[in-house]
Amino acid sequence: MTDLETLRSLNQSLPFTQKMPVLFLGHGSPMNAIEENEFVASFRRLGKEVIKPKIILCISAHWETKGTKVTAMQNPPTIHDFGGFPPALFDVQYPALGSPELARITKEIITKTDVELDTHWGLDHGAWSVIKHMYPDADVPVIQLSLDYTKSPQYHYELSQQLETLRHKGVLIVGSGNVVHNLRKVKWDKLNDTYAWDWAEEANEKIKSFILEGNHQALIDYGKQGTSFALSIPTPEHYLPLIYVLGLKDKKESIDLFNDKTVGGSIGMLSLRIN
Repeated sequence: MTDLETLRSLNQSLPFTQKMPVLFLGHGSPMNAIEENEFVASFRRLGKEVIKPKIILCISAHWETKGTKVTAMQNPPTIHDFGGFPPALFDVQYPALGSPELARITKEIITKTDVELDTHWGLDHGAWSVIKHMYPDADVPVIQLSLDYTKSPQYHYELSQQLETLRHKGVLIVGSGNVVHNLRKVKWDKLNDTYAWDWAEEANEKIKSFILEGNHQALIDYGKQGTSFALSIPTPEHYLPLIYVLGLKDKKESIDLFNDKTVGGSIGMLSLRIN
């Protein structure tokens, strides 16, 4: 399909709307899905403040694949991709519809790679544990875009920019991860407390500075930022959703930071909204 044909197909399927914001949400522990705390209260407020989207496209830390995939089923299952938590968490179902049509459009507008339409995944907890607070009635369809674990942060940043058109089509793009995420260094007795190791606090402050300065290249090149970043981002999957969100920011847009706390020593809940 040519670029002109793709644009025509997109316009027919999704009419133009007011430009949607973009969100990065620090999802933290899966227990945030069923607990009441300041973080989920912020997610709930977002659901009231943001123009209600037609569809949500979520990039979650918890769907890594070889190649890029997008969920394309009508009824995505709720995936409980964790262990060791109480039964009440496994009982949670989030029955939002999918959108095979948006999945097809997403495949068409991404030219950087060949996107595979997936009918096996669903909604992992990186997606539903935060979206359920924003839209508890599950009345907004949700699709997920996977993270290709073979690619660099620069690649992901450039791929995300190809999603920009969707912001004008009523699609709310949500990145879900954590800017600081080192489970091996978690102080489990402080998981419900605001507490950060020195290196986690240092990395969080630098990340905020780079975000607010618009220094995306420093964030893309996080591996060059020293020991605090190496300890805070030992693996990339929870960090990359931030890169996707920043790749969608227009230079004229503002950024609002919220949930700026670290829990358990090494899980950063920092979240942001691009307006």
